[in-house]
Amino acid sequence: MMTHSAPAARSFDGATAGDAGLPAPRRSYATLAIMAAMVLVVLDGAIANIALPTIASSFQVSPAASVWVVSSYQMALVMALLPCAALGESWGLRRTFTAGVFIFTGASLLCALSPSLPWLIAARFIQGLGGAAVMALGIALMRFTYPHRLVGAVIGWNATVIALSAAAGPTVGSTILVISSWQWLFAINLPIGAIVLLAALALPQPAGSGRTLDMASVALNATAFASLVLGVDRITSEPGLAAALLVTSVASFAALVRREMPRTAPLIPLDLLANRPFRISVIASVCCFAGQMASYIALPFYFQHSLDLDAFTTGLYMTPWPLVVAIAGPLSGRMSDRFSTGLLCAAGGGFLALGLALVALWPIQKDPWPLVPFLMLGGFGFGIFQTPNNRNMLLSAPRERSGSAGGMQATARLLGQTLGSVIMAMLFTLTSSAAAPRIGLAVSAVLALVAGLVSTMRIERDTAEIRAS
Repeated sequence: MMTHSAPAARSFDGATAGDAGLPAPRRSYATLAIMAAMVLVVLDGAIANIALPTIASSFQVSPAASVWVVSSYQMALVMALLPCAALGESWGLRRTFTAGVFIFTGASLLCALSPSLPWLIAARFIQGLGGAAVMALGIALMRFTYPHRLVGAVIGWNATVIALSAAAGPTVGSTILVISSWQWLFAINLPIGAIVLLAALALPQPAGSGRTLDMASVALNATAFASLVLGVDRITSEPGLAAALLVTSVASFAALVRREMPRTAPLIPLDLLANRPFRISVIASVCCFAGQMASYIALPFYFQHSLDLDAFTTGLYMTPWPLVVAIAGPLSGRMSDRFSTGLLCAAGGGFLALGLALVALWPIQKDPWPLVPFLMLGGFGFGIFQTPNNRNMLLSAPRERSGSAGGMQATARLLGQTLGSVIMAMLFTLTSSAAAPRIGLAVSAVLALVAGLVSTMRIERDTAEIRAS
């Protein structure tokens, strides 16, 4: 297997004249296309959750059945991220990204016209396939849109857009449901998608490699990730079936790695994972997002069950977290162009761990206000961690492997979030509903601390690069 020895993710890591990015105003239109597409995918995932009770009532199905509206979307995302990244490198980043937006927008129309729950579930799966291309290739296109020296800052702004979209999702979804039917949750994507497709004409168009995708590897990848997601979802309810699915996942991953090992540009980016800075960033990302997701699940139960708050008030108290993430993202993006990304990620993981630990350990009282600064500290740490870590993953890869770096970045995030969900499901099964949230917050703090500690393994190399520059 050919491996790449890419330089560390710094502003001095081998920028060349080819890193100049796009000229203005084309750069602005390209940024609009990428950011708006990210908003589409993230916002759509967030607003669908709020509509599940309404959809269940509309189709007269059980709440458990309606959950597949969300699960099918997530399933398609995790199955298609790495194949979409490989397709982008082969077919061209812009062509694949634009095709993803087109598929996502067309599937949104199918969702809005759904006459039955199976139709809606199938349409959401197709939506997820389109969304995977956006999530895998959006950040890679940023690398070709902006000068090398601005990549850190623009990744920070991208983190801000994603954080604000996630924070706005429940509010936007609730507002649409108040004034109209659930179908408009998906119909609203149509004009935004049309704008993105028009702006996408300004995107950079780096040449594709022309490599042919190995469909057997794509099938193994889909089987591995689908079995993993379904298996972890059934650990507590159907442990026998879960074990069989997880064994299938492990076997599929093993077969996939063996098949892809000899390839120069494997579907699972083994060549990039052989690069120590990239590998460290992936491990840290999985740990941090596991902690983030576990805390996001634990906090609503903590506020509503332990502090007797209603759902609306709980949402208000959780809002400072994503808002602070949105502020910290651009700040850490600018800092990552000047300071060690390992040091920034270590500090971010430490702040996130401290904030979550304080929430978990603070004596339970009826007044939740003392918890707000702790949540803001956690959000600040998450924002400080996320941007430099993503920047390191992207710039640790050669430019021709930017698509795979973006796909692995998104895959690490989803794997971490899946792990966080499993942790909380197991805690609710093994402990009481009163104890599980605080234990979950403590576990989240430990995972964030591990992410920070893992990131320190990059500091020495970063320091050497700084001195060399």
